[in-house]
Amino acid sequence: MASSRDDWKKKKELEEARKAGTAPAEVDEEGRDINPHIPQYIAQAPWYVSLGRPSLSHQRPQEQNKKVYDGIDAWYKRGEGAGTNVRKFRKGACENCGSMTHKKKDCMERPRKVGAKFNNKDIKEDERMQPSFNLSYDGKRDRWNGYNPDDHKAIIEEYSKVELAKRQLKAEKLQEELISGQLSEETVKKTEGGADGLDDDKYADEVDMPGTKFDSKTRTTVRNLRIREDTAKYLYNLDPNSAYYDPKTRSMRENPFKNMNRDPTELKYAGENFVRHTGDVKEFAKQQMFAWEAYEHGTDIHPQAEPTALTLMHRDFQSNKDEFKTDLKQSIIDQYGGEEHLEAPPKELLLAQTEHYVEYSRLGSVIKGQEKAIAKSRYEEDTYINNHTSVWGSYWEDGHWGYACCHSLIKMSYCTGLSGKIARKGGKVSLSKGIREREVEEEEEEVKSLVQQHKEKLEEERKKGKKKSDNVEDESLKKEERIRAAMEREKRKEEELKAFMELDERKRPYNSMKAEGSMFPTDEEMEAYHRRKRRKDDPMNEFI
Repeated sequence: MASSRDDWKKKKELEEARKAGTAPAEVDEEGRDINPHIPQYIAQAPWYVSLGRPSLSHQRPQEQNKKVYDGIDAWYKRGEGAGTNVRKFRKGACENCGSMTHKKKDCMERPRKVGAKFNNKDIKEDERMQPSFNLSYDGKRDRWNGYNPDDHKAIIEEYSKVELAKRQLKAEKLQEELISGQLSEETVKKTEGGADGLDDDKYADEVDMPGTKFDSKTRTTVRNLRIREDTAKYLYNLDPNSAYYDPKTRSMRENPFKNMNRDPTELKYAGENFVRHTGDVKEFAKQQMFAWEAYEHGTDIHPQAEPTALTLMHRDFQSNKDEFKTDLKQSIIDQYGGEEHLEAPPKELLLAQTEHYVEYSRLGSVIKGQEKAIAKSRYEEDTYINNHTSVWGSYWEDGHWGYACCHSLIKMSYCTGLSGKIARKGGKVSLSKGIREREVEEEEEEVKSLVQQHKEKLEEERKKGKKKSDNVEDESLKKEERIRAAMEREKRKEEELKAFMELDERKRPYNSMKAEGSMFPTDEEMEAYHRRKRRKDDPMNEFI
């Protein structure tokens, strides 16, 4: 015991001397000095990599195992054929299907009444022999390796069909008992509402409140949270007399820049009162006013109790009101005339007088005076590059965009001006003595008055709007026809499924529950499904 204690004291003294620099440092297997100030938990090697001598090799990068593993997507392809086309039974093959890769007890085909060994019919091809994969540590323990998500969709479809069939059978059974007199109507209503009501109450706790996202584990709501990089509302204006900020609801209803004379279009935040006048808020307010007025006239309807009925009633009222205004206007025009004055151009064009002095050229361009105000845009305008006088996209030829000033179809090219246009049309350009001769003749069009130009513009816009409305109407009619056809198909499918579920399970054909058609429904099929769907929470459900 004493010797070991002396050895430990000598070892400590040697370490102190090495740290002080009075004793030479330790040397590793490569002859390099080991820093004595390195902590022991770093310098000491684990037992499974220890070399039995001072060394820091366990802290240096080790040579990695260069063994190549298969990817995580590598898996066996079950049921894939090897491409063999055999018509006769072979010795040693499966007696049921005729494949050489398995025996009868391992066959996954439906057991035949007469096997392929005896009738030589429908010989299945051999299955492809799968190689042995070299999976990594994670690949061997991946529980979802080789799983196909499409299988889950097929299971969901099958269970939905079974659930629909169960509901239909239950409804038919209750109807039969009601007809036979075994049950009363009140009992049937309680039974229908009780089962579904119990299921709804069972999962009611898992439904989130509308407008909030509440996590019971973290106890935080994220309805009014902001991004950390955004400036807080109360920091836009530090004046205590500015817009009031409510810390409890984190709302600032008024505009904090109200008294700072700033452009409203350039403000990052203008208060929250604008939310009251956006979206469906105005429409809801109109429906509320309509409900109050209807109550005064003897119609009792409430927006919260019967929202669908109120919406339909308000829509019919608006359509009737618009039709009444149109008929009234047309009757006044038919009686007194003056329809031509409703389509008259503006007074500025009729009287040719304005408060601004403007001089126009023969072509209609402004020579002197104030031009028409140009609409603002957040994008850069009138910025030309490479000597161009027009922007890219101002010219179109044979499916390609280009510059109108030189008819060049190459973006970011240098403008060649008139010579580029003539070269595009196959003409010649003469640059001698600094004079360019243009061989393309241009016909001068007769300059029309401003009133005539305005009338022609109105006529073109009226024709375009009429043509566009006709196209939209035709397209809507075609879409409605497709939706009706989809609804008829859904109705036939439900009738076929109803008749099919009445059969005995032992008499159903093989693969009868397999889904047919495309896995993804079209837009018309989704619209037909929503129209035919019965919603029990809809207050108008009883009136359908």
